[in-house]
Amino acid sequence: MNFFLIFISICVIVFILIYFLVLRNLSSKTNQFLFAPVLIDGEYGYITKTGMMVIPPQFEVASNFQEGRARIKINGKWGYLTDNGKIGARFEFDDVGDFSQGLARVSIGGKWGFVGKFLESYIPPMYDGAMNFREGLASIKFGDTWGVLKYPDVIIVEPQYDEVSYFCDGLAAFKTQGKWGFIDKIGKIVIEPQFDRAGGFVDDLAVVSTGGKWGFIDKAGKIAIEPQFKLASTFCEGLAKIKIGDKWGFIDKAGKIAIEPQFEKVGDFQEGLSWFNFGRKFGYIDKTGRIIIEPQFDDVSDFCEGLAGFGINGKFGFINKEGKIAIRAKYDKVGSFHA
Repeated sequence: MNFFLIFISICVIVFILIYFLVLRNLSSKTNQFLFAPVLIDGEYGYITKTGMMVIPPQFEVASNFQEGRARIKINGKWGYLTDNGKIGARFEFDDVGDFSQGLARVSIGGKWGFVGKFLESYIPPMYDGAMNFREGLASIKFGDTWGVLKYPDVIIVEPQYDEVSYFCDGLAAFKTQGKWGFIDKIGKIVIEPQFDRAGGFVDDLAVVSTGGKWGFIDKAGKIAIEPQFKLASTFCEGLAKIKIGDKWGFIDKAGKIAIEPQFEKVGDFQEGLSWFNFGRKFGYIDKTGRIIIEPQFDDVSDFCEGLAGFGINGKFGFINKEGKIAIRAKYDKVGSFHA
């Protein structure tokens, strides 16, 4: 009996060890499939987060990966690269967009349509313009006017507006007769066109411009944060960048100054950090405004998957969130790590 219990205990221990080893291996493999585009001598290739070149430089243009696909250009035509390094079968497009909700907009002969991830034709090129699907809806253009297409291929808003933006939080900004308002997912006008400019809703607030000043409205169209800023952007990770005079800072969703305007330029917060420009050099701050990485770089990008691109003396590489060099600056240009 004791031998049987010992045997069972050993089996359980072995199973647990194998389980955690498999998880670790899967995590490692997942990390390996995060690629970033890099430019070397006029051609783009892709590297891993360890800096290993996995797809040799060969493309005229290459984008970050989105939903397991990256836009690439060869001999003047666009196509897609899969996350295992394979080039898609169709390489015939004049222009393409990133994948969103499993579909990507593509252009042939001046007309736009949509393809799936295996480049199967989903909606043949027939529109004069198109935007990516968001929340199951995409803005499409016929002639000079924009409408809205519902997944899979039903037009719910006939083309009639000068512009229609992406749907965010269930609403999309639209422009008519020089003013911006908002429609819902069935095309009903929920906020009458009255603003000079408008961005998308994030956390129930949208940035708008009126009378030369920027502020924020709620989903009822009421002013939530008085238009008072020279410039403002959409909220990101709970903070929105605002410009007062010639300096940039951040406000919270109550409209209170979270970080005093003091920087020449700032980025949106990504992974808890925002880049800033001061005295022609770039560094990073956290959400309290504390400098985490001293301004020392000639150029930088947002953090993504724990790394951010940086440029110094004309070459580019990657740093981690402590500001330490993860991949040394040896490329002519870099993108970001995306899945």
